[in-house]
Amino acid sequence: MPPFGSSGAHLLIVGLAPGMHGANRTGRPFTGDHAGILLYETLYEFGFSSSPYSENTDDKLQLLDCRITNAVKCLPPQNKPIGAEINTCNAFLANELRTLPEGAVVVALGGIAHRAIIRAVGGRQKDHKFGHAVEHQVLFNWKLLDSYHCSRYNTNTRRLTPKMFKDVFARARYLLDH
Repeated sequence: MPPFGSSGAHLLIVGLAPGMHGANRTGRPFTGDHAGILLYETLYEFGFSSSPYSENTDDKLQLLDCRITNAVKCLPPQNKPIGAEINTCNAFLANELRTLPEGAVVVALGGIAHRAIIRAVGGRQKDHKFGHAVEHQVLFNWKLLDSYHCSRYNTNTRRLTPKMFKDVFARARYLLDH
């Protein structure tokens, strides 16, 4: 699945993989599934989206200085990627990360996305431990912010609340504006 948003964006969001009932069906990351509801509402609140809703690729939604991609590019079996799929797609993610402008912010949605990013930049996992709202300076001139994934499971169990999620994007907005 191709990324959504302009290639010169200063905010890059890295998800896990196209969702079985969302992006795989609609053709746009985080569109048509539960995870996209919180994501697009949050992007709109912080000025990264022209609309708080993403229904399909014809809905005229535009990302504003924001791009969304995934660590795995195609729908994995049972909707859960395995190491081989993550490794196979890592070169695509590495290429995308190399195009980021100086001062960009990358938000990793979940531990798998975080580890894929660290691997893509040649970093050491032990130097960059995943943790919600943890900020990392990686090898390039951009920052990495971690968030729990905005999945239905994480939001229903309250592992991730809307406030926790919005706090990550408030920090991303602050870093980009200052």
